[in-house]
Order: sequence, then C-alpha cells, then structure tokens
Amino acid sequence: MTEITENSIKLSPAIRRFILHWGDMGGQWGVNRSVAQIHALLLVSDRPLNAEEIAETLSIARSNVSNSVKELLTWSLIKRAPVAGDRRDHFEAESDMWEMVSRIVAMRKARELDPAAQALDACLTDAKEDPNATGAAVQRLSDLQELIALLNGWYEQMNKVPKSRIAPLLKLGARAVDLLAPFTRKKEKPGNKTTH
Repeated sequence: MTEITENSIKLSPAIRRFILHWGDMGGQWGVNRSVAQIHALLLVSDRPLNAEEIAETLSIARSNVSNSVKELLTWSLIKRAPVAGDRRDHFEAESDMWEMVSRIVAMRKARELDPAAQALDACLTDAKEDPNATGAAVQRLSDLQELIALLNGWYEQMNKVPKSRIAPLLKLGARAVDLLAPFTRKKEKPGNKTTH
C-alpha cells in the first residue's frame, strides 16, 4: 500500500485498481505504462493535479511524470489548468469521453494503421514488378490494400459526423445492417433466385 504523504491523493481501492488496469492496457497498446496511469489518475480526479501530487500518488519519479505529461499534452488528452494562488502547473484530463476516445483512435491510427498502409503500398508496388511474386500473393496484397483504403475512408467520413449523430448509430449496432439491406441487395434477375 502506498504511504499517504502531503502531496499524495487518497484513492479508493476501486479507483486504484482502475488506474493500474488502464496502465496495463496502455502497455498493450504500445503506450508507456506511466503515461497511461497518469492519464487514468487525471481522468478520475475531481480537481487539477500538479506534478508532485501525481508523482507521490502513483509512486512515480518526478522526471517520469514530466516526460509523461509532455506526451499526454502532445496528444491533447490532458491540458494545463490554472489554479488560483498556485504558480505550479496543474493538469486535468479531457472530460468529454467522445473527444478522448476520438483522440486515442486518431493517435493509434497515426501510429499503427497509417505506417502499415504505407508499407503495404510499397510492398504491393514491388510485388507487382517482381516476376517471382505469384499472382495469388499480388491479389491478396491488393485485396488487403483495398480493405485498408476502405477502412481509412470510413474513418475519415465518420470523423466528420457530429457526435450527436454517431451515438444513435452506435446504439443501432447490427440493426443498422437491416436498415441498409434494401439499398445493398443486388437486384435479382427473374428466374435467378437463390435458395437458402
């Protein structure tokens, strides 16, 4: 159990568990565990925290907190929050969950999907010119490129949709497929009906 000092925040076991879990998830996403834990702490905090409070509460070195805070500021997941009568920097997390998730998705896309798409484009170009590349291999790379382009296009379109319209769409879930069915069915030619 972490010793409570002047600068540390008392956390309930459930909140501490959330912070640790968020840190583990960050590690799986390729984000430094300390960065994710600091984000989680600021996310659940009812007031802006300074670096000393963050370091003491999470038992993290002050230098680690500084580097992690810079990274979170770069991603716009946290911001500086002035506190009257205190000249130290204080930080708070983005409180709009839609904005937060949107920024995390954008960051992951930029870090993972975009470089993968660029590498795939280069590989496909080379494969098309390589006489030793089989037709099947080139076709599968082309199919993968097409799928990634489709996902990228979908992401760009959805990014422009106001969140007030996205929430109902997400709540529809699989029912959205049923609503779109009349628009996506291929017109059947007379006498060519398929049976299931």
